[in-house]
Amino acid sequence: MKNYTYIVRCSDGTLYTGWTNDLEKRIKNHNTGKGAKYTKTRTPVTLVYYETFSTKEEAMKREYAIKQMKRKEKEKLIDGRKG
Repeated sequence: MKNYTYIVRCSDGTLYTGWTNDLEKRIKNHNTGKGAKYTKTRTPVTLVYYETFSTKEEAMKREYAIKQMKRKEKEKLIDGRKG
C-alpha cells in the first residue's frame, strides 16, 4: 500500500498539508467537507503537491517536516524549485 504526503491549496489561498493512503479519496473528502476541520470552510481545495512513501510513518514524518516550513519554502516545493 502506498502512503502520500500532500499539499492542497484552499479556496482562500492558504495551504494545507496532510498524509493519507488514498489520495483521490482524501481530496474528495476535503472538497465535501469531510476532510480536515481546517479545510471544511475553505473549499474547494486543489491538490498542488504530493510525495509517495512505502510506510505510513515515512509519510507522517514528511508531513511534520513540511508543516514546519515557512510558506515561501512550501511554494518553492510546489513549484519544484530548489533552495
